[in-house]
Amino acid sequence: MNRTLLLAALAAASLTVTAARAAPDAAPPAPTPVATDATTPSAGDLLFERPQMKNTAPGSTITYDYLRRSGIVRGPYGPPISDEIKFTIEPGKSAESRDVRVQMFSGGNRIPAGPFVDMPGNPVLSLFLENHLKGLAGLLEANPRYLKNAIRKGMREKATITKTEVEFKGRKVEGWRIEMQPFVGDPLTDRMRGFDNLTYTFVTSPDVPGEIVSIQARATKPDGGELLEERLDYDQKDS
Repeated sequence: MNRTLLLAALAAASLTVTAARAAPDAAPPAPTPVATDATTPSAGDLLFERPQMKNTAPGSTITYDYLRRSGIVRGPYGPPISDEIKFTIEPGKSAESRDVRVQMFSGGNRIPAGPFVDMPGNPVLSLFLENHLKGLAGLLEANPRYLKNAIRKGMREKATITKTEVEFKGRKVEGWRIEMQPFVGDPLTDRMRGFDNLTYTFVTSPDVPGEIVSIQARATKPDGGELLEERLDYDQKDS
C-alpha cells in the first residue's frame, strides 16, 4: 500500500459509533514472541507496503471482531461496543489486488464504508485507525492533524518490531508484532489526560488472509485501571 493510503489511514475521518452491544467474554490467544534477527522489516513495510490481500480468495468473506470500552465514568466513549467488520472479497485488476465490499458494524452502529477497488493492501487498517483517531480527537479536544503526525512519527521512530507466533487453524504460524507509544515524551503531555501512555499493538502474519491478525489501542490509568481498550481481531471462523 502506498504512502497516500497511510496518510488517509491516520487522518481524522467522519466516522462515529452511535450504539453499543455487550463486550465479548474472552479475548483471542495472545501471540507468542520469538527471537528477532537482522532481517526485521520496518513497521511501514509490514503494515502499509505489503500486498496483504494477495492471499485472500475471491468469493470469500473475512470477519474482524471489534471491541471498544472505556473506564472513564460518564466519558464520551459511552458504554462498551462489540461488533464486526465484514469484508466480501472479489478479484482485482492484478493477481495481488482485490475488490472489497465492506459492512462496518451492524444495526445502529453501522457506518458507511467502502467499497475499496483494486486494493493490494488491507483496508481494515485505515478503517480502524480513522475511526479510532476520530474518537481520540473528540475525547482530547485535540487537533486531529497533531495526533496523526505524532502517530506517523511513532511508526517511523518509536516502533518495536519482534517476530512472533500466532495460533491459526489449530497450528502455530510465524508473524510480526509491532508496538509503539507515540505520545510518550510529547510536549503537550499535560493535555493528554492520561492518554500519553496510549500503546498501539499490531500483529501480522502472511499465513492469515489479509495478513492483519489484530490491532489494539490501549491506555491505562496510573493505578492500572483502564482508560481505553479498542481492538480488532481476525475471526478464524471464516477460515
